[in-house]
Amino acid sequence: MRDPERNGPLIVSGIGVLSAIGQGQAAFTAALLEGRHRFGVMQRPGRQRPGYGDAARMDSPPHEPFIGAELAAMALPETATVSPSLLRTATLSGQAALAVLDEAWRDAHLADVDPARIGLVIGGSNFQQRELALIHDAYRSRVPFLRPSYALSFMDSDVCGLCTEAFGIRGFACTVGGASASGQVAVLEAIEAVRSGRVDACIALGALMDLSYWECQGFRSLGAMGTDRHTRHPERACRPFDSERDGFIFGEACGALVVERTNGRPRAGVCPYARLAGWAIGVDGNRQPNPSVAGEMSAIRGALDRAGLRPAQIDYVNPHGSGSVLGDATELQALHECGLSGVRMNATKSITGHGLSAAGALELIAVLVQMRVGRLHPSRNLDEPIDTGFDWVRDGECSAPIEHALNVSIGFGGLNTAVCVSQY
Repeated sequence: MRDPERNGPLIVSGIGVLSAIGQGQAAFTAALLEGRHRFGVMQRPGRQRPGYGDAARMDSPPHEPFIGAELAAMALPETATVSPSLLRTATLSGQAALAVLDEAWRDAHLADVDPARIGLVIGGSNFQQRELALIHDAYRSRVPFLRPSYALSFMDSDVCGLCTEAFGIRGFACTVGGASASGQVAVLEAIEAVRSGRVDACIALGALMDLSYWECQGFRSLGAMGTDRHTRHPERACRPFDSERDGFIFGEACGALVVERTNGRPRAGVCPYARLAGWAIGVDGNRQPNPSVAGEMSAIRGALDRAGLRPAQIDYVNPHGSGSVLGDATELQALHECGLSGVRMNATKSITGHGLSAAGALELIAVLVQMRVGRLHPSRNLDEPIDTGFDWVRDGECSAPIEHALNVSIGFGGLNTAVCVSQY
């Protein structure tokens, strides 16, 4: 059922983005279109198992390192009013949230909106695990001296508090968990908050998932994270939809989108990225990580139906495409069954890596910036597509005017989401 637009269409009025390939929409867009990556052996403290690289240790067998894409640097906002003492105790996830929220805030001119009419939904749960693992290791032999801020920082709501204090948000704030679909679930919740009139503008933020070696090992043991066969050539490891894929490759990222209604026309200074035409979420009723064709089809068709669009009207699909052996094949089957196999498609994760809780927000931002410039980014390492019936963008960027696009995001626990965006 289509969304009534008597009060004006829902739009994305601002974005903020941070990825291993670049911070800010200009740097991010340029890196996407060029297919630049930052894959390598991860170096951030707490990412590799204890003893990694210590050739002198003989008490444990050698192990191959975890590959991923980590931030080169991060510029924190100068406009945020958060106190220096609070900023010093902010986690990496908290700092990333401040950085992307600052860009989205300025982009959407939210300083012109009543703070009591602004909401914040952060997508992600348990997304600060590396920081916690480091604290546990540091204080294991002196637990009574644990720093007091730990009582705040181990909860995801700490990032809500950090952002609302820094930007004076007074509408509402909460976190929502949806595994790898968290970022897009946050967008759907922001849409509903604006549709219901709860707030006039709502920020959906896909949090930076700060993995520790525990989570990396857990994903690898599950068979979800890529193996160690590309350790010597990490640039080859991330290969969504390729016949040689063997799991996702992590990529640090964070993204924010501002959702609001135009109420007849955009606010002064706002240049909408797109109209939010349709959206849907479906649940498989399955705790296991195996995907469902029927569940994914339900979300895709639900988004198209709400948008009032036929598959033939979609110009571009941005898929979930994690690099999972089973997940990629299942997703292509669902897209084929929905009549979308002839649509232009690329794999954003092949460049950025898998942002996990941030992925749904980051990849919707990738859709919007490609729509704005009318170009599609290449897909790295797509040497032998598992299905050649799709219209892949492979070795280089290409011109592609986009009127309507579809973005799909999927998470463990049988969560399937899809969003249709159209030119405003």
